[in-house]
Amino acid sequence: MHISEARNLKWIGIDLGNSRVTLNNLEKNGKPRVFKISPKLTAMLNALPKEKEGSFNSCHANIYRDFQSQRKTIAAKLQNPRLLRITFHTFRHWKATMEYHKTKNILHVMQFLGQRNIKNTLVYTQPINFENDYYHSATANTVQEAAKLIETGFEYVCTHTDIMLFRKHK
Repeated sequence: MHISEARNLKWIGIDLGNSRVTLNNLEKNGKPRVFKISPKLTAMLNALPKEKEGSFNSCHANIYRDFQSQRKTIAAKLQNPRLLRITFHTFRHWKATMEYHKTKNILHVMQFLGQRNIKNTLVYTQPINFENDYYHSATANTVQEAAKLIETGFEYVCTHTDIMLFRKHK
């Protein structure tokens, strides 16, 4: 989501019981969408105070200042000045690119980003090549084991002698 969409998110749009966020406060005439969130993020949101209608009652300047401060600290600690070039929008581009790499479906990415024009979506996705990357591999003997692997990010590769083979990037 756009930073302004996150900043304007209301508690009414967060379903902690089902780990879902419904985004209706749209930026740039985007489409409404529902996101599944991780158990870790659900727990973090659950720990926040809920006295106000908005979940992140902070102005854009404060959020950006805090982000810059954290980014600067991490860049110094890791001695990596390239980290100073990361913005909130960088994460949106990264997620769009990874979502396209995972699904190979640009229309899915367009819907995921809440965009109405495919040309805008194409700006967000970049061609990437993971062929030289290394993979973690795992096997499954049952459908339940396979489901657990898929839920943790593994992708199915093939079946060999009744054993299902899975992989995910390191």
